[in-house]
Amino acid sequence: MTRLTRLLSALCVGLVSFSGPAAAQNSGAFAPRVIVNDRAVTNYEVQQRILFMKLLNSPGSTEDAALDGLIEDRLRLDAAKDIGVQPPEEQILAGMSEFAGRANLSLEEFTAAIGNAGVAQETFRDFVHAGIAWREVVRARFGPRAQISEAEIDRALALSSRQGSARVLLSEIILRADTPAFEAQSKALAERLSRQIKTPQAFAAAARQYSLSGSRGQGGRIEWLDLGNLPPSIASQVLSLGPGEVTDPISVPNAIALFQLRAIEETDAPAPETLSIEYAQFFLTAGDTAEAENVRNQVDTCDDLYGVALGLPDDRLVRQALALTELPQDLALELAKLDEGESVTVDRGNVLSVLMLCGRTAELGEDVDREAIRQRLFNQRLTSYADSYLAELKADAIIRNP
Repeated sequence: MTRLTRLLSALCVGLVSFSGPAAAQNSGAFAPRVIVNDRAVTNYEVQQRILFMKLLNSPGSTEDAALDGLIEDRLRLDAAKDIGVQPPEEQILAGMSEFAGRANLSLEEFTAAIGNAGVAQETFRDFVHAGIAWREVVRARFGPRAQISEAEIDRALALSSRQGSARVLLSEIILRADTPAFEAQSKALAERLSRQIKTPQAFAAAARQYSLSGSRGQGGRIEWLDLGNLPPSIASQVLSLGPGEVTDPISVPNAIALFQLRAIEETDAPAPETLSIEYAQFFLTAGDTAEAENVRNQVDTCDDLYGVALGLPDDRLVRQALALTELPQDLALELAKLDEGESVTVDRGNVLSVLMLCGRTAELGEDVDREAIRQRLFNQRLTSYADSYLAELKADAIIRNP
């Protein structure tokens, strides 16, 4: 990994889901790639986003992911315009400076570094602008609804590692959402299932019929999971359920998920809170599940994957450590089911990979800070609202090829 990549990889934190000049000289660079509610996303923007995400060492560096990110940014800015949100230039520049500061670089140093790699400053600015505007939209629309009561803090404390640990038995349904068409179809199906399913038997039948997950053969049933290992936005929804109840649809990258709580168990033994997770992800040709199984049979540790990836392009194997709150929810959910050195095949339609847990970093308990817990629960709830709202905007948008 280059020094620039190491510096810039530290920046993929903080803003809510936040494209060189030589590329602009190519024929058709500024031609529309896709039209989003009558607003064009150009080929140039797509290539710039790919390059920028590669510099950040982000999973969003594939062409499909870059295009999807730009589509979502258009929708974020449309939503901001609809309610009169327009971040002033000073706020955008401050956001850019803050972003650069996470790599201990000034804004000028950061823009020079990415500029030398071919990324225009306007690309960086647009990226930050969309994130800031979206954050304001989410706070305005959902801030009052996301407030946390004292009773919810009490419950979180009762189930936290400081009072003992908790584990849950869940069933899952994972629906494909890697294209706008599949996303709209799966969103409608998930909403219908969430309303109609009243029993474990009905959930199991739906999982066998619709779910993409490897658990579909068991009716979506998964083994006991430590609550602290679940993605925070999913854990917060699970905590609000009684046995047999089903979550609202939860949007995760390339999928929409439903969960049914089968049981929750508090234990006396304190469990450390998971702070960060190190994982490795090896990407394969979509649909080649036999090769994925072959890879899994060859490896016992994350280091073994380097041998499998020898001679292949660098982007075939990704290994990184991220805070649990920063992990993509679909990966966090799969990793929650694994022990160190275990792997799973993750099939999301047009993306197939082998995912392995390298390790977890935990923190033991400290003095209880109710306001910190309130803020954490508030942020989790706000993130869940934001993900669902963006999925709704995407399903309602008119997205077409030029």
